[in-house]
Amino acid sequence: MTYALITPPGAEPLTLAEVKAHLRLDANDEDTLLGSLIRTARDHLERETALCLVTQSWRLYLDRWPRDGIVRIARSPVQAIENIRIHDAEGTPVDVPLEDHLLDGEGRPARLWLRNAPPPAQAVNGIEIDFRAGYGEAGTDVPDTLKRAMLLHVAHMFAFRGVISPDQQPAGVPDSYERLTAPFRLRRL
Repeated sequence: MTYALITPPGAEPLTLAEVKAHLRLDANDEDTLLGSLIRTARDHLERETALCLVTQSWRLYLDRWPRDGIVRIARSPVQAIENIRIHDAEGTPVDVPLEDHLLDGEGRPARLWLRNAPPPAQAVNGIEIDFRAGYGEAGTDVPDTLKRAMLLHVAHMFAFRGVISPDQQPAGVPDSYERLTAPFRLRRL
């Protein structure tokens, strides 16, 4: 099971104005750095929680269909399944009809069921599932708790900007960040 980002988010969950208000900054001389820290905070939060904050497109590669017939998609919330392809013996992609499928996009993990899913002939990455995931197109759709966690994370990275270079961020997260994001993390037994 491999994920590939097809279309990155078109916007960030936090605006530059929100971050500058949180940090109580008026000048524009740190705007480039703040933009970079916002992206880093989003990337970190999405990796830690397996959530997609703002709408983005992904491709899931599978070698074979699961035995129980339910494909679990670890990126959520899944808005829609856009396309499913299998590869035949020659490696040619063949579209799978989407008429008979069920999607639980809000579940964690999201679940996809297909009636009569055809087996792939290619042994490795023979199945490709393209899907769109995220809370919405703009940061206004992202839960406030996650936005607050990102603001704390950006502030933490900004405070240590002279000690840790931007390419080595995030060097750490504040304790309050962990408490805010804990309900959104997937737990494994």
